[in-house]
Amino acid sequence: MSSYLADFNKVFESRVRLGMMSLLVVQEQVDFGQIKEILQLSDGNLASHMAALEKIGFVEVRKQFIGKKPNTTYAITVQGRAAFLEHLTSLEKLIKKIQS
Repeated sequence: MSSYLADFNKVFESRVRLGMMSLLVVQEQVDFGQIKEILQLSDGNLASHMAALEKIGFVEVRKQFIGKKPNTTYAITVQGRAAFLEHLTSLEKLIKKIQS
């Protein structure tokens, strides 16, 4: 069973990052406020995890102003989607192994 665990991506061991990537994989883009509300995160926690995902190329950050109000949105990158789906596939394999 340990070989299945070796296939897991350590980046997604955090429940916060797992939640963020789950949101981003099903929506084209999600704004800061939506992520904060859905995952019940503090501003700092959200920002630090997103910065880490951005640094490794898994998310793209878009900053703009709507009127005079700043708006930050996040989108998953091709690389991020591939890594996350690979992680989910590894998890599915582990579950199937346990069930058999």
